[in-house]
Amino acid sequence: MLDQVRQQPVVVGVDGSPGSKAALRWALRLAGRSGADVEAVSVWKPQPASSYGAEWAAAVMATGDDLAADTERMLLDTLVEVARRYGPSVPIRPRVLRGRPADELLRAAREAQLLVLGGPAHGTVAGLLLGSVSHRCVQRATCPVLVIPAEAEAGPSRYGRQPGTVTAPWA
Repeated sequence: MLDQVRQQPVVVGVDGSPGSKAALRWALRLAGRSGADVEAVSVWKPQPASSYGAEWAAAVMATGDDLAADTERMLLDTLVEVARRYGPSVPIRPRVLRGRPADELLRAAREAQLLVLGGPAHGTVAGLLLGSVSHRCVQRATCPVLVIPAEAEAGPSRYGRQPGTVTAPWA
């Protein structure tokens, strides 16, 4: 019997925004077509404290725990919402990481076949520019990066298409 070759995962950044939900939907579709798993990655960043001393250390610990728990809850809620809306199609491995979002996403995508990110929700002119996380990932990733506009999740576009009706060679 031939062993199936395990596909490299599709890594997707999830922050609960409309753009990240669109990115997750695309990641699920693309992974389903390639037989890969999806790694859904959310990153929380410690907040700087404004005082020093023992109470500062205790506040930082509690804040970090709260941020990690909130990030995990957001990630799981987003996964359930998207899977419920579009149907589960592939195995999803949720990961909550601590650090700078771009750095952690790049690290998570080192062995990925693709990194999928949601683009920033901006107006027409501002939307032409990538957000700082997307921009850094596009510049430094060791795998292809797909940036999905937030509007891909929002509903019909001004051109009358429903989300997901664009057919691309990889879709």
